[in-house]
Amino acid sequence: MALEIATRVPAQAAPGPGDDAAGVTGCALDPAIDEEAEPMSRSGFKRPQSVLVVICTRGGEFLMMRRTRPGQFWQSVTGSLAPGESPRLAALREVREETGLRAGSALIDLRRSVLFPIVRAWRERYAPNVCFNREYWFALVLETRRIIKLDPHEHQDYRWLPGFRAAALAGSWTNRDAILALSGG
Repeated sequence: MALEIATRVPAQAAPGPGDDAAGVTGCALDPAIDEEAEPMSRSGFKRPQSVLVVICTRGGEFLMMRRTRPGQFWQSVTGSLAPGESPRLAALREVREETGLRAGSALIDLRRSVLFPIVRAWRERYAPNVCFNREYWFALVLETRRIIKLDPHEHQDYRWLPGFRAAALAGSWTNRDAILALSGG
């Protein structure tokens, strides 16, 4: 199966299925997002922007990694943008940190971002009244599987799976939707 990525991924999305704004009163629907935001630096808060990088092979196998905490949470490459960092640079950095791979010019910007509520247990990492995160989607399509060098602080296991199995294992709806969009499912 040859993946044809650019034509399958829609442009934008709001909060996904089951992600209503209930329980997030006092929060801005879309956080003030600008490249000059500086959470985790002087303010001490995380920036409410992140990347999702789905890594797959031309044959349709998707890389899924199991987090160390929570231990049954499987995902693609993800990570928050650092202060002043663009989504593309964050995606390249996260791929290298989490897998040991260097994406370089092979990284594909899927030109999609989704807005989702930040899990209540993790909201303390963000500035007061920040309850939503903007996630930018990327893909890295490899010719074949690669051996992955996991960061043991973040992930404890990985698997290469067909699209439908990877989507079923994904711990977040955004990750599931991205895998399904790329696999044509």
